[in-house]
Amino acid sequence: MGKFVIKATKTGFTFSLKAGNGEIVAIGGEVYNALASCKNGCESVMKNAPVAAVEDQTVEGFAAEKCPKFEVYNDKKGEFRFRLKATNGQVICASEGYTSKASCKNGIESVKKNAVDAPIELPE
Repeated sequence: MGKFVIKATKTGFTFSLKAGNGEIVAIGGEVYNALASCKNGCESVMKNAPVAAVEDQTVEGFAAEKCPKFEVYNDKKGEFRFRLKATNGQVICASEGYTSKASCKNGIESVKKNAVDAPIELPE
């Protein structure tokens, strides 16, 4: 089972979603000013990830999906990444760069699976 890990930074709070093996599969889309807001970000991922469609922006003429959705895209280095957008269109989490699209899509499946009932680990 996965878990959300909230960390305090100099400017606020961030979160990451870790899979059962401890690997980070997604990081929060922003730095939150308040701990409660960061927890809400985690809960938004829990709610949106399992029902989100996948929009593959690396394919020419891709079909635009309605939010919530995972967007698969190429970054400046040519690596594959995904970001999860909530129903309001705001990015709520994003991935690291992957060398293959298949790995990127596996990352999306991992977020969908691990976010559902993941406990939220608060900073000490």
